[in-house]
Amino acid sequence: MTVYLDHAATTPILPEAAAAMTARLGSVGNPNSLHASGRAARRVVEESRESVARALGCRPGEVVFTSGGTEADNLALKGLFWARRAEDPRRTRIISTTVEHHAVLDPLQWLEEQDGADVVLVPVDRLGRLDLEAFRAAVEADPESVALVSVMWANNEVGTVQPVAEVVAIAHAHGIPVHSDAVQAVGQVPVDFAGSGLDAMTLTGHKIGGPYGVGALLLRREVQLTALLHGGGQERDVRSGTIDAPAIAGFAAACELSVKHQPELASRLSALRDELVREVQEVVPDAAYNGDPVSDVHHRLPGNAHLTFPGCEGDSLLMLLDARGIECSTGSACNAGVPQPSHVLLAMGRDDEVARASLRFTLGHTSQESDVRALVEAIGPVVERARAAGLTGKSRA
Repeated sequence: MTVYLDHAATTPILPEAAAAMTARLGSVGNPNSLHASGRAARRVVEESRESVARALGCRPGEVVFTSGGTEADNLALKGLFWARRAEDPRRTRIISTTVEHHAVLDPLQWLEEQDGADVVLVPVDRLGRLDLEAFRAAVEADPESVALVSVMWANNEVGTVQPVAEVVAIAHAHGIPVHSDAVQAVGQVPVDFAGSGLDAMTLTGHKIGGPYGVGALLLRREVQLTALLHGGGQERDVRSGTIDAPAIAGFAAACELSVKHQPELASRLSALRDELVREVQEVVPDAAYNGDPVSDVHHRLPGNAHLTFPGCEGDSLLMLLDARGIECSTGSACNAGVPQPSHVLLAMGRDDEVARASLRFTLGHTSQESDVRALVEAIGPVVERARAAGLTGKSRA
Protein backbone atom coordinates (compact mmCIF):
# COMPACT_ATOMS: atom_id res chain seq x y z
CA MET A 1 0.00 0.00 0.00
CA THR A 2 1.36 3.42 -0.97
CA VAL A 3 1.61 6.14 1.67
CA TYR A 4 1.27 9.46 -0.16
CA LEU A 5 2.93 12.40 1.60
CA ASP A 6 3.45 14.72 -1.38
CA HIS A 7 0.18 16.68 -1.58
CA ALA A 8 2.05 19.95 -2.18
CA ALA A 9 3.15 18.53 -5.54
CA THR A 10 -0.31 17.23 -6.50
CA THR A 11 -3.24 16.21 -4.36
CA PRO A 12 -5.64 13.42 -5.41
CA ILE A 13 -8.66 14.61 -7.37
CA LEU A 14 -11.88 14.97 -5.38
CA PRO A 15 -14.67 12.61 -6.49
CA GLU A 16 -16.98 15.59 -7.02
CA ALA A 17 -14.42 17.29 -9.25
CA ALA A 18 -13.87 14.13 -11.27
CA ALA A 19 -17.64 13.73 -11.68
CA ALA A 20 -18.09 17.35 -12.78
CA MET A 21 -15.33 16.96 -15.36
CA THR A 22 -16.34 13.57 -16.74
CA ALA A 23 -19.98 14.68 -17.05
CA ARG A 24 -18.82 17.15 -19.71
CA LEU A 25 -16.30 14.98 -21.57
CA GLY A 26 -18.93 13.37 -23.77
CA SER A 27 -20.54 16.68 -24.75
CA VAL A 28 -19.65 18.50 -27.94
CA GLY A 29 -19.53 22.28 -28.17
CA ASN A 30 -16.94 25.04 -28.30
CA PRO A 31 -17.85 27.67 -25.69
CA ASN A 32 -17.31 30.35 -28.34
CA SER A 33 -19.72 28.82 -30.86
CA LEU A 34 -23.13 30.48 -31.18
CA HIS A 35 -25.23 27.36 -31.74
CA ALA A 36 -27.01 25.44 -28.96
CA SER A 37 -24.09 23.11 -28.18
CA GLY A 38 -21.71 26.07 -27.96
CA ARG A 39 -24.11 27.97 -25.70
CA ALA A 40 -24.41 24.93 -23.42
CA ALA A 41 -20.61 24.72 -23.12
CA ARG A 42 -20.43 28.48 -22.48
CA ARG A 43 -23.00 28.11 -19.71
CA VAL A 44 -20.77 25.50 -18.01
CA VAL A 45 -17.78 27.86 -18.22
CA GLU A 46 -19.64 30.91 -16.91
CA GLU A 47 -21.31 29.00 -14.07
CA SER A 48 -17.85 27.67 -13.15
CA ARG A 49 -16.45 31.20 -13.27
CA GLU A 50 -19.16 32.36 -10.87
CA SER A 51 -18.43 29.43 -8.56
CA VAL A 52 -14.69 30.24 -8.42
CA ALA A 53 -15.49 33.92 -7.82
CA ARG A 54 -17.82 33.12 -4.92
CA ALA A 55 -15.28 30.82 -3.32
CA LEU A 56 -12.38 33.27 -3.53
CA GLY A 57 -14.03 36.63 -2.96
CA CYS A 58 -13.81 38.23 -6.39
CA ARG A 59 -16.08 39.23 -9.25
CA PRO A 60 -16.72 36.65 -12.00
CA GLY A 61 -15.18 38.99 -14.57
CA GLU A 62 -11.94 38.90 -12.58
CA VAL A 63 -11.43 35.15 -13.14
CA VAL A 64 -9.16 34.47 -16.13
CA PHE A 65 -8.92 30.72 -16.80
CA THR A 66 -5.46 29.41 -17.76
CA SER A 67 -3.73 26.07 -18.26
CA GLY A 68 -2.43 26.16 -14.68
CA GLY A 69 -0.23 27.99 -12.22
CA THR A 70 2.84 28.39 -14.43
CA GLU A 71 0.89 30.08 -17.22
CA ALA A 72 -0.95 32.29 -14.74
CA ASP A 73 2.33 33.39 -13.13
CA ASN A 74 3.89 34.13 -16.52
CA LEU A 75 0.79 36.05 -17.60
CA ALA A 76 0.81 38.15 -14.43
CA LEU A 77 4.53 38.91 -14.39
CA LYS A 78 5.13 39.55 -18.08
CA GLY A 79 1.73 41.07 -18.74
CA LEU A 80 1.93 43.53 -15.85
CA PHE A 81 5.55 44.41 -16.59
CA TRP A 82 4.87 45.14 -20.26
CA ALA A 83 1.68 47.10 -19.58
CA ARG A 84 3.21 49.21 -16.83
CA ARG A 85 6.42 49.89 -18.77
CA ALA A 86 4.37 50.92 -21.81
CA GLU A 87 2.65 53.54 -19.64
CA ASP A 88 5.96 54.79 -18.24
CA PRO A 89 9.35 53.62 -19.60
CA ARG A 90 10.95 54.31 -16.20
CA ARG A 91 9.10 51.34 -14.72
CA THR A 92 11.73 48.65 -15.19
CA ARG A 93 12.04 47.24 -11.66
CA ILE A 94 10.25 44.14 -10.42
CA ILE A 95 10.42 43.35 -6.70
CA SER A 96 9.98 39.77 -5.52
CA THR A 97 11.53 37.39 -2.97
CA THR A 98 14.39 34.90 -2.88
CA VAL A 99 12.06 31.99 -2.03
CA GLU A 100 9.53 32.13 -4.87
CA HIS A 101 8.57 29.06 -6.89
CA HIS A 102 10.48 28.68 -10.16
CA ALA A 103 7.24 29.48 -12.00
CA VAL A 104 7.92 33.03 -10.76
CA LEU A 105 11.73 33.10 -10.56
CA ASP A 106 12.31 31.78 -14.08
CA PRO A 107 10.03 34.30 -15.85
CA LEU A 108 11.68 37.05 -13.81
CA GLN A 109 15.09 35.86 -14.94
CA TRP A 110 13.84 35.77 -18.54
CA LEU A 111 12.52 39.34 -18.28
CA GLU A 112 15.85 40.45 -16.86
CA GLU A 113 17.95 38.73 -19.53
CA GLN A 114 15.71 39.30 -22.55
CA ASP A 115 13.67 42.42 -21.86
CA GLY A 116 15.64 44.83 -19.70
CA ALA A 117 13.89 44.24 -16.39
CA ASP A 118 15.74 45.05 -13.18
CA VAL A 119 14.74 42.26 -10.79
CA VAL A 120 15.16 42.83 -7.04
CA LEU A 121 14.86 39.71 -4.87
CA VAL A 122 14.26 40.69 -1.26
CA PRO A 123 15.71 38.37 1.43
CA VAL A 124 13.83 36.30 3.99
CA ASP A 125 14.62 35.43 7.62
CA ARG A 126 15.58 32.00 8.95
CA LEU A 127 11.91 30.99 9.06
CA GLY A 128 11.49 31.80 5.38
CA ARG A 129 9.41 34.94 5.96
CA LEU A 130 9.94 38.08 3.92
CA ASP A 131 12.05 40.80 5.56
CA LEU A 132 9.44 43.58 5.49
CA GLU A 133 11.90 46.36 6.25
CA ALA A 134 14.15 45.26 3.40
CA PHE A 135 11.07 45.11 1.19
CA ARG A 136 9.99 48.60 2.21
CA ALA A 137 13.49 49.90 1.53
CA ALA A 138 13.50 48.30 -1.93
CA VAL A 139 10.18 49.93 -2.81
CA GLU A 140 10.98 53.35 -1.37
CA ALA A 141 14.44 53.53 -2.93
CA ASP A 142 12.76 54.58 -6.19
CA PRO A 143 9.01 53.79 -6.25
CA GLU A 144 8.45 55.45 -9.65
CA SER A 145 10.70 52.81 -11.25
CA VAL A 146 8.79 49.80 -9.87
CA ALA A 147 6.56 48.08 -12.43
CA LEU A 148 5.14 45.46 -10.05
CA VAL A 149 5.64 43.38 -6.93
CA SER A 150 5.22 39.60 -6.70
CA VAL A 151 5.24 37.81 -3.31
CA MET A 152 3.93 34.27 -2.86
CA TRP A 153 1.12 33.71 -0.35
CA ALA A 154 2.80 30.67 1.21
CA ASN A 155 6.04 28.88 0.47
CA ASN A 156 5.77 25.57 -1.35
CA GLU A 157 8.80 24.01 0.35
CA VAL A 158 8.79 25.03 4.03
CA GLY A 159 5.16 26.17 4.29
CA THR A 160 5.81 29.63 5.75
CA VAL A 161 2.93 32.06 5.15
CA GLN A 162 4.05 35.46 3.87
CA PRO A 163 2.81 38.86 5.14
CA VAL A 164 0.73 39.59 2.03
CA ALA A 165 -1.42 42.30 3.64
CA GLU A 166 1.65 44.29 4.71
CA VAL A 167 3.24 43.88 1.27
CA VAL A 168 0.09 45.19 -0.40
CA ALA A 169 -0.10 48.17 1.96
CA ILE A 170 3.50 49.19 1.29
CA ALA A 171 3.23 48.77 -2.48
CA HIS A 172 -0.19 50.41 -2.85
CA ALA A 173 1.01 53.47 -0.95
CA HIS A 174 3.04 54.14 -4.11
CA GLY A 175 0.47 52.91 -6.64
CA ILE A 176 2.38 49.70 -7.39
CA PRO A 177 0.33 46.61 -8.34
CA VAL A 178 0.92 43.37 -6.40
CA HIS A 179 0.71 39.78 -7.66
CA SER A 180 0.77 36.71 -5.41
CA ASP A 181 1.27 33.06 -6.30
CA ALA A 182 -1.36 31.48 -4.02
CA VAL A 183 -1.11 27.99 -5.53
CA GLN A 184 -0.21 26.40 -2.17
CA ALA A 185 -2.51 28.57 -0.07
CA VAL A 186 -5.97 28.00 -1.55
CA GLY A 187 -7.79 25.29 0.36
CA GLN A 188 -5.16 25.23 3.11
CA VAL A 189 -5.50 28.72 4.60
CA PRO A 190 -8.22 31.40 4.32
CA VAL A 191 -7.87 33.21 0.98
CA ASP A 192 -10.05 36.18 0.00
CA PHE A 193 -8.99 38.03 -3.14
CA ALA A 194 -10.92 41.25 -2.51
CA GLY A 195 -10.01 41.28 1.17
CA SER A 196 -6.33 40.79 0.41
CA GLY A 197 -6.12 43.93 -1.73
CA LEU A 198 -4.11 42.04 -4.34
CA ASP A 199 -4.23 43.08 -7.97
CA ALA A 200 -3.50 39.61 -9.34
CA MET A 201 -3.41 36.11 -7.82
CA THR A 202 -2.49 32.67 -9.18
CA LEU A 203 -4.16 29.35 -8.37
CA THR A 204 -4.25 25.93 -10.01
CA GLY A 205 -6.51 22.90 -10.07
CA HIS A 206 -4.27 19.98 -9.18
CA LYS A 207 -3.23 21.43 -5.81
CA ILE A 208 -6.83 21.67 -4.54
CA GLY A 209 -8.30 18.35 -5.64
CA GLY A 210 -9.05 19.38 -9.21
CA PRO A 211 -7.72 18.16 -12.57
CA TYR A 212 -4.30 18.85 -14.06
CA GLY A 213 -3.84 21.45 -16.79
CA VAL A 214 -6.29 24.08 -15.58
CA GLY A 215 -5.98 27.06 -13.26
CA ALA A 216 -6.75 30.74 -13.08
CA LEU A 217 -5.32 34.19 -12.71
CA LEU A 218 -7.57 36.41 -10.61
CA LEU A 219 -7.11 39.89 -12.06
CA ARG A 220 -8.80 43.05 -10.85
CA ARG A 221 -10.91 44.59 -13.60
CA GLU A 222 -9.08 47.91 -13.24
CA VAL A 223 -5.66 46.37 -13.92
CA GLN A 224 -4.23 46.59 -17.42
CA LEU A 225 -2.38 43.52 -18.66
CA THR A 226 -0.59 42.80 -21.93
CA ALA A 227 -1.49 39.42 -23.44
CA LEU A 228 1.03 36.60 -23.84
CA LEU A 229 -1.07 34.52 -26.23
CA HIS A 230 -2.80 36.04 -29.23
CA GLY A 231 -5.69 34.48 -31.09
CA GLY A 232 -9.36 34.52 -30.19
CA GLY A 233 -9.01 36.63 -27.05
CA GLN A 234 -11.38 34.27 -25.23
CA GLU A 235 -10.47 35.35 -21.68
CA ARG A 236 -10.82 39.13 -21.38
CA ASP A 237 -8.57 39.56 -24.42
CA VAL A 238 -5.57 38.71 -22.22
CA ARG A 239 -5.64 34.94 -22.71
CA SER A 240 -6.46 33.29 -26.02
CA GLY A 241 -7.19 29.63 -26.67
CA THR A 242 -10.20 27.33 -26.90
CA ILE A 243 -11.72 27.12 -23.44
CA ASP A 244 -11.56 23.67 -21.80
CA ALA A 245 -15.08 23.43 -20.42
CA PRO A 246 -14.76 19.93 -18.85
CA ALA A 247 -11.52 20.78 -17.00
CA ILE A 248 -12.93 24.13 -15.87
CA ALA A 249 -16.03 22.40 -14.48
CA GLY A 250 -13.81 20.04 -12.45
CA PHE A 251 -11.58 22.92 -11.33
CA ALA A 252 -14.57 24.98 -10.15
CA ALA A 253 -16.01 22.06 -8.18
CA ALA A 254 -12.66 21.48 -6.48
CA CYS A 255 -12.25 25.18 -5.73
CA GLU A 256 -15.71 25.45 -4.16
CA LEU A 257 -15.27 22.33 -2.02
CA SER A 258 -11.67 23.02 -0.93
CA VAL A 259 -12.58 26.52 0.24
CA LYS A 260 -15.79 25.34 1.92
CA HIS A 261 -13.99 22.64 3.91
CA GLN A 262 -10.77 24.60 4.50
CA PRO A 263 -11.33 25.33 8.24
CA GLU A 264 -11.99 21.72 9.22
CA LEU A 265 -9.27 20.38 6.92
CA ALA A 266 -6.74 22.85 8.33
CA SER A 267 -7.59 21.83 11.88
CA ARG A 268 -7.24 18.13 11.09
CA LEU A 269 -4.04 18.49 9.09
CA SER A 270 -2.37 20.77 11.65
CA ALA A 271 -2.89 18.16 14.36
CA LEU A 272 -1.69 15.37 12.06
CA ARG A 273 1.34 17.42 10.95
CA ASP A 274 2.31 18.24 14.54
CA GLU A 275 2.06 14.55 15.41
CA LEU A 276 4.26 13.66 12.44
CA VAL A 277 6.96 16.15 13.42
CA ARG A 278 6.89 15.20 17.09
CA GLU A 279 7.11 11.45 16.50
CA VAL A 280 9.75 11.69 13.76
CA GLN A 281 11.91 13.80 16.08
CA GLU A 282 11.46 11.20 18.83
CA VAL A 283 12.92 8.58 16.48
CA VAL A 284 15.53 10.92 14.93
CA PRO A 285 16.26 13.46 17.72
CA ASP A 286 18.59 15.65 15.63
CA ALA A 287 16.05 16.11 12.82
CA ALA A 288 15.46 19.85 12.44
CA TYR A 289 12.03 21.33 11.67
CA ASN A 290 12.26 24.06 9.01
CA GLY A 291 9.96 27.02 8.49
CA ASP A 292 7.73 28.79 11.00
CA PRO A 293 7.18 26.55 14.05
CA VAL A 294 3.91 28.33 14.93
CA SER A 295 1.10 26.02 13.85
CA ASP A 296 -1.73 28.44 13.06
CA VAL A 297 -2.77 29.20 9.46
CA HIS A 298 -1.43 32.76 9.66
CA HIS A 299 2.11 31.45 10.03
CA ARG A 300 2.38 28.05 8.35
CA LEU A 301 0.50 25.83 5.91
CA PRO A 302 -1.28 23.17 8.01
CA GLY A 303 -0.23 20.23 5.85
CA ASN A 304 3.48 21.06 5.61
CA ALA A 305 6.28 19.33 7.55
CA HIS A 306 9.77 20.11 6.27
CA LEU A 307 12.62 18.36 8.08
CA THR A 308 16.41 18.22 7.79
CA PHE A 309 18.17 14.95 8.63
CA PRO A 310 21.85 15.73 9.31
CA GLY A 311 24.34 13.38 7.71
CA CYS A 312 21.92 12.24 5.01
CA GLU A 313 21.37 13.04 1.35
CA GLY A 314 17.75 14.01 0.80
CA ASP A 315 17.61 12.12 -2.51
CA SER A 316 18.85 8.94 -0.82
CA LEU A 317 16.23 9.27 1.91
CA LEU A 318 13.53 9.85 -0.69
CA MET A 319 14.43 6.70 -2.64
CA LEU A 320 14.78 4.57 0.48
CA LEU A 321 11.35 5.68 1.67
CA ASP A 322 9.94 5.14 -1.82
CA ALA A 323 11.20 1.55 -1.73
CA ARG A 324 9.04 1.14 1.39
CA GLY A 325 6.01 2.61 -0.35
CA ILE A 326 6.25 6.06 1.25
CA GLU A 327 6.19 8.97 -1.20
CA CYS A 328 7.47 12.44 -0.31
CA SER A 329 9.69 15.13 -1.84
CA THR A 330 13.09 16.71 -1.38
CA GLY A 331 11.60 20.03 -2.42
CA SER A 332 14.79 20.74 -4.36
CA ALA A 333 15.19 21.59 -8.03
CA CYS A 334 16.84 19.15 -10.40
CA ASN A 335 18.75 20.44 -13.39
CA ALA A 336 19.75 18.00 -16.13
CA GLY A 337 19.59 15.10 -13.67
CA VAL A 338 21.97 16.74 -11.20
CA PRO A 339 20.36 17.36 -7.80
CA GLN A 340 20.68 20.95 -6.61
CA PRO A 341 20.39 22.22 -3.04
CA SER A 342 17.08 23.88 -2.25
CA HIS A 343 17.21 27.58 -3.16
CA VAL A 344 14.64 28.18 -0.42
CA LEU A 345 16.81 26.72 2.35
CA LEU A 346 19.87 28.54 1.02
CA ALA A 347 17.88 31.79 1.10
CA MET A 348 16.95 31.00 4.71
CA GLY A 349 20.64 30.92 5.63
CA ARG A 350 21.25 27.17 5.57
CA ASP A 351 24.43 25.82 3.99
CA ASP A 352 24.60 23.45 1.02
CA GLU A 353 24.90 20.33 3.18
CA VAL A 354 21.78 21.15 5.19
CA ALA A 355 19.91 22.18 2.05
CA ARG A 356 20.65 18.76 0.52
CA ALA A 357 19.67 16.81 3.64
CA SER A 358 16.01 17.76 3.80
CA LEU A 359 12.65 16.19 3.01
CA ARG A 360 9.22 17.74 2.59
CA PHE A 361 6.23 15.75 3.87
CA THR A 362 2.92 17.32 2.87
CA LEU A 363 -0.54 16.19 3.91
CA GLY A 364 -3.89 16.63 2.20
CA HIS A 365 -7.53 15.61 2.16
CA THR A 366 -6.78 11.88 1.87
CA SER A 367 -4.14 11.82 4.65
CA GLN A 368 -4.77 9.62 7.68
CA GLU A 369 -3.06 8.82 10.98
CA SER A 370 -1.98 5.51 9.45
CA ASP A 371 0.19 7.47 7.00
CA VAL A 372 2.03 9.07 9.90
CA ARG A 373 2.41 5.69 11.61
CA ALA A 374 3.97 4.20 8.50
CA LEU A 375 6.45 7.06 8.16
CA VAL A 376 7.45 6.94 11.84
CA GLU A 377 8.06 3.19 11.62
CA ALA A 378 10.21 3.57 8.53
CA ILE A 379 12.19 6.75 9.18
CA GLY A 380 14.62 5.38 11.80
CA PRO A 381 16.04 2.51 9.71
CA VAL A 382 15.99 4.67 6.58
CA VAL A 383 18.01 7.47 8.21
CA GLU A 384 20.47 4.91 9.64
CA ARG A 385 20.98 3.37 6.23
CA ALA A 386 21.35 6.77 4.51
CA ARG A 387 23.93 7.89 7.06
CA ALA A 388 25.88 4.66 6.71
CA ALA A 389 25.87 5.05 2.93
CA GLY A 390 27.07 8.63 3.30
CA LEU A 391 29.96 7.61 5.56
CA THR A 392 30.94 4.80 3.17
CA GLY A 393 30.92 7.22 0.28
CA LYS A 394 33.10 9.70 2.13
CA SER A 395 35.62 7.04 3.15
CA ARG A 396 35.95 5.86 -0.45
CA ALA A 397 36.41 9.43 -1.61
